[in-house]
Amino acid sequence: MRFISLGLVLIASLVPPVALGQAPSSPLPEGAHRETVERACSGCHSVQMFTGRRMNREEWGTTVSNMIGRGAKITDDEFDQIVGYLATAFPPNSQASAGTAPAKQAKAPRRPSLIDQVGPNDKQVIDEDAAALGKTVYIAQCITCHGTHARGGVGGTDLVRSVLVLHDRYGSTIGPYLAQGHPKVKPVDLTKEQVVDLSHFLHQQIGDTLRTGPYNHPLNILVGDAKAGKAYFEGAGGCSKCHSVTGDLAHIASKYAPFALQQKVVFPDNRAITKQGAASHQRSVRTVTVTTPSGTTVTGEPLNIDNFNVSLRDAAGQYYSFTRSPDLKVEKHNPYAGHEALLDIYTDKDIHDVVSYLETLQ
Repeated sequence: MRFISLGLVLIASLVPPVALGQAPSSPLPEGAHRETVERACSGCHSVQMFTGRRMNREEWGTTVSNMIGRGAKITDDEFDQIVGYLATAFPPNSQASAGTAPAKQAKAPRRPSLIDQVGPNDKQVIDEDAAALGKTVYIAQCITCHGTHARGGVGGTDLVRSVLVLHDRYGSTIGPYLAQGHPKVKPVDLTKEQVVDLSHFLHQQIGDTLRTGPYNHPLNILVGDAKAGKAYFEGAGGCSKCHSVTGDLAHIASKYAPFALQQKVVFPDNRAITKQGAASHQRSVRTVTVTTPSGTTVTGEPLNIDNFNVSLRDAAGQYYSFTRSPDLKVEKHNPYAGHEALLDIYTDKDIHDVVSYLETLQ
């Protein structure tokens, strides 16, 4: 009896409260396929990353596709489900309807995003209230020379790229610099608190300028020469060797927006959201064929290839591993080899020209 009681105590101490009848609460809003998002994404990202961002379906699709490019294992069906959930639960602020959970979160202070999770250990944690106060200081003292977003102006340097600002922590470098007398014509005189507020505002501008900031919206990328793009497509780029504007690329511009077209040119392995809202289901078909000294041939998706071993999984899901030797033949099959080779060759102008040409294929 004593042992039974002790066992019950141990079990009770190990079983989490959830198992005792308390339903687990998710920090994500209700919605179809929320569980898929939690399972596929929360292993690497905090929920704050989702709730702090607002994007449309195309933009969420690009973000999820980028995560796949970084190693996320997501099926085509899960890709659709994740993008659909994120686009519905976290749409652009203007699309959030009143009374819904997303609308309430839109009014909340900005939550940490992915950018807030990277950088040095002593990275400044931005205080939004202090940044708001710092903005008033900036407008009064700095905006004339350094511009609206601290990106520089007439007579003023770009503070977002300033080493002094980048090294600053809560006014540690900004304060002493201003104390020396800046600008020389009419030095500003700030209190210690104002310097800290200004520091928060400037670091906020740096974060906003990075790719996850509010300025990270596709700009007009149709700045190339469509005629030159056609010449590159049919000539130096070698695109017409694998693609046809009357075949696989026929009416491609009616399917994808310009920024999605550019993504398909530069990173064709990534999936994108079509103009109709569907996700492209083009998945990597890179394969490797291994022929053993005895003549046995195995083909499948490569899992690891280095100077010592080769491992793969065939279409039936069977795992194979081989030790490399002079008698072991390894053949790689990469359908995107042409695109990857161009990464070291083509210029920004070539890309813009080709995208502008593809945009004519309506």
